[in-house]
Amino acid sequence: MDPDAALARYAAYFDAITRERLVEMDALFAPDARFRDPFNDVRGIAAIRGVFLHMYATIERPRFAILHRASADDVGYLKWRFTGTVRGRDFDFVGLSEVRFNPQGLVTEHLDYWDSGTLVYERVPLLGALVRVIRRRVSASSH
Repeated sequence: MDPDAALARYAAYFDAITRERLVEMDALFAPDARFRDPFNDVRGIAAIRGVFLHMYATIERPRFAILHRASADDVGYLKWRFTGTVRGRDFDFVGLSEVRFNPQGLVTEHLDYWDSGTLVYERVPLLGALVRVIRRRVSASSH
């Protein structure tokens, strides 16, 4: 399969993902595919599906919007915006996924890159204050 076509299909899936559509992962991922984000590092379709089942169990109205995609050879990149609500607090952040495909166009590796500190750690009362202080101290704009 053409890498651009594989990435377009994958991007369309995440742009319209729902809890009910998680069964479609079988047609997108190689059986031993890896999925890694700042909180998970799993292998296999069942484990990947488990990450997203957990997302739907803990986040209200989770939504991915694909902002941009690019591909070369067997790798593609997706820039996305993720929104939702956790414990009554809305969130909205942008991240990047690096996605590798096998010759059949199935995902063999999905690696997410996003700032977990802003989303999670800065919202924890004492830890958040510490993270914000450290961020200000190492920032070039604070010198």
